Amino acid sequence: MAIKSKPRIKVPSEAKAGEIIEIKTLISHEMESGQRKDSSGKPIPRAIINKFTARFNGKTFFEADWFTAVSANPYQAFFYKASESGEFTFTWKDDDGSEQTASAKLTVA
Repeated sequence: MAIKSKPRIKVPSEAKAGEIIEIKTLISHEMESGQRKDSSGKPIPRAIINKFTARFNGKTFFEADWFTAVSANPYQAFFYKASESGEFTFTWKDDDGSEQTASAKLTVA
């Protein structure tokens, strides 16, 4: 299942230098584990988001490898120490190789 939904991200638009900010992300996805069977008894193929990456100004600062135990519509929250203004880029990668990205700007005063 290719990722078709628009991710939701919550990032403060401004922060003070040295401030620790919380970032929250959510993407809609069924996250089929590959363990279930359809009505005819055939296994439903695994279709999950298997990698989440967060970058700031092109540099990766957070990565998560997700497996079959991750729930549908995965939510990921984490912290970042603001030191300069720039842009966050978040990427979700599916088993089929498709990717979904979202971005947000941060101004550090």
